[in-house]
Amino acid sequence: MINVYLLLDFLYLLALFILTYLNLFIHMKSIFQLITLLCLSVMASMMESCSTKNEKIVLAYVTSHGATLPDPDLVTHINYAFAHVDSTFSKLKIDNEGRLSEITALKQKAPHLKVLLSVGGWESGRFSEMAANEQYRLSFANDCRRAIEQFQLDGIDIDWEYPTSSAAGISSSPDDTQNYTLLMRDLRKAIGPDKLLTLASVYNGNYIDFKAIDPYIDFVNVMVYDINRPPYHHAALYRSPLVGDGCGEEAVEAHIQKGVPVEKLVLGIPFYGHAAAPLSDFISYDAIMAQQDYKTCWDSIAKVPYLADKDGKLVCSYENPSSITAKCAFVKQKGLKGIMYWEYNSDGKEGSLRKAAYEGMQE
Repeated sequence: MINVYLLLDFLYLLALFILTYLNLFIHMKSIFQLITLLCLSVMASMMESCSTKNEKIVLAYVTSHGATLPDPDLVTHINYAFAHVDSTFSKLKIDNEGRLSEITALKQKAPHLKVLLSVGGWESGRFSEMAANEQYRLSFANDCRRAIEQFQLDGIDIDWEYPTSSAAGISSSPDDTQNYTLLMRDLRKAIGPDKLLTLASVYNGNYIDFKAIDPYIDFVNVMVYDINRPPYHHAALYRSPLVGDGCGEEAVEAHIQKGVPVEKLVLGIPFYGHAAAPLSDFISYDAIMAQQDYKTCWDSIAKVPYLADKDGKLVCSYENPSSITAKCAFVKQKGLKGIMYWEYNSDGKEGSLRKAAYEGMQE
């Protein structure tokens, strides 16, 4: 006869064993799930970081006087042009704040879009006085932060043309280059590490101590245009007999030699041409396409188009979709950050230049 008490003890121990095993299994399953979630989170973070690091930007300058809003599907970044150093040397004066608000509102429909406020431009002065005075400099940097918060901006772009130079009819000082570094340092402190701080640089990389400002900046927009007038190209990619003082390839190398990491370089492209009389010096893409009295030519070495007169002389230097595609390929081949163009509304009615710029930067 079976001992009831022994049977009960056995069943109790068996139940305890099963419950312990199940509890252990559930606990181990939870640990496994936790580890799996942690691994997936780390992988996602690494992929996002890698994607952000390798993202090629397409940046358009958009002016305060433009008539149309840019298509956010064709750009990753917009630099709103312009704000200026005001008459007190300590605050911003923003051109057409209403249009700036319209531009930043585009981010509601295009969350990927980054909008920066560009300060300066040709003939925009008072930088030298502001940057030389610590009180002015700190007040200006804090006002940049105020503008970022007020207009929900993603950063500040400094377009001082140029430190130590009065070529644009602005004041300058031999100390401007050193003070430029102090300005970028103070701007970075004021706007914080999560906002973008960028700058525009002349094609040859002069005027700025890039090694000194590197810790503070995100990228450099190299203005590879306005280098020469006809009979030379003003924005060639490579050197040819029709290239004068410089070209895109040389501009990139100049900046690398002066301390800019290649992954922080953005290649600038003009959406306008330079022409000789009787054509206008600054000439729009549509106006160039409408010309009937000149021959359309392609410089197979420099990788840019031009118009020639009946004697074969270059009379107008400009960009077209083919030259922009070539520059995009160069950017990807060399590992640059991306491309920038001046400016969005200088494109033709069909938008062929901006479309070529965006499509050219896609993988």
